[in-house]
Amino acid sequence: MPGNLITGHADLEVRCENCHIRFDKAAQNRLCLDCHKPVAADVKSGKGFHGRLAEKTCRDCHTDHKGRGARIVVLDEKKFDHGKTDFALTGKHRQAKCSNCHRPTVKHSQAPMECIGCHRKDDKHRGGLGRECANCHHDRDWKDARFDHGKTKFPLRQQHADVPCTDCHINHNYADTARECISCHRKDDAHKGRFGARCESCHNESRWESSTFRHDKDTRYPLLDRHRAVKCQSCHTQPLYKEKLGTRCVTCHRDDDTHKNSLGDRCEKCHDEKGWNKSRFDHKRDTKFPLLDKHASAKCDACHKDPALRDKLPLACNACHQRDDEQRGHRGKFGEKCEACHDARSFKPATFEHTRDTSWPLSGKHRQTKCETCHKGTLHTTKTETSCISCHEKDDVHFGSFDLKCERCHVADDWRKIIKDGKSSADSRSDGRLAPGPKAMLRRVVSGL
Repeated sequence: MPGNLITGHADLEVRCENCHIRFDKAAQNRLCLDCHKPVAADVKSGKGFHGRLAEKTCRDCHTDHKGRGARIVVLDEKKFDHGKTDFALTGKHRQAKCSNCHRPTVKHSQAPMECIGCHRKDDKHRGGLGRECANCHHDRDWKDARFDHGKTKFPLRQQHADVPCTDCHINHNYADTARECISCHRKDDAHKGRFGARCESCHNESRWESSTFRHDKDTRYPLLDRHRAVKCQSCHTQPLYKEKLGTRCVTCHRDDDTHKNSLGDRCEKCHDEKGWNKSRFDHKRDTKFPLLDKHASAKCDACHKDPALRDKLPLACNACHQRDDEQRGHRGKFGEKCEACHDARSFKPATFEHTRDTSWPLSGKHRQTKCETCHKGTLHTTKTETSCISCHEKDDVHFGSFDLKCERCHVADDWRKIIKDGKSSADSRSDGRLAPGPKAMLRRVVSGL
């Protein structure tokens, strides 16, 4: 045996086959790597110092059999090429001493490769930004940070761009820094918290005093006409995002309701934002019952008894004017079609024209006759006879001795006038008394015989 093995290999010394195979020098490398598995892994993957070396045998650098105290790992720090390791030296690292990173009792391959492994004492953030120092710093100058805040969830824009880090990152706390505006701007909140903590809804980084909020664009309730001049707190009396604000007129204008809720709470049917005192409701346009003539001056509650306007009103005149029907003496006998005789200009006089609107024109004294004189029953359900005798039977001085066609001899101007030779003449005596009827005349003739 050429000499004793080093202390680390002393237990292998008794059996040469642990490191040598007879007559096969090339097998020695494989046997070395079988024991030194981390080195074998580097060689296989091409990583680490051994993985980047040109193909060599282990014994070219590490010769044994030099005694127990021999050092078979000989490293010339001045000539060592650190670029062949997993941590190439760049920037100020080139000027660093090996001992700054490589501790005497730790293998060179186990030296820390993370910045924090050597620079923990230089970390002013006290771990608040984690262990990835290279995200902000480089090896040219530790104090020259190159952190890009735009790659975070809170990019710095406009006036935020010039704010010192410590204004937001109190005590170098970076990892848990709040991103809500209110966390830094609570003292600037002129609303005193009433509009909630979502400052970005109305403000941005360009200017805190101005508001970017546009009610027409950013909500479902555009502010029109007089609503534009209303202050926010007039409607938003509670914290902005904690309570859902009603959008119905009555939410804010209940005290302005001069109708005292008698017309319901759908103010927008009659009013708009141009002026509360004006009504834009058009009964002619918005309903099936246009208000004409005297109807136009009628008060709403004269017809609408339900304050909420939920009642479906009948359109028949009789629904409102039944009392007038009683006062005129019709008492329902003329039916419910009031519009057949009356219109909205005035309940009196009637617009019905018997000569024009029926097949039985009124002439002579018939024009002065009251309707109910002839129409005894209900107007639209009872058929009225048109023969003279149907009304004038009691006036028949002939007692039915002549046929019942009174119109052959009499005219409507005067019952006492008769038609003779196509002309009418007064059927009366010189003393003014009525001439005797046919039967009376016959009795006189018979008695004279």
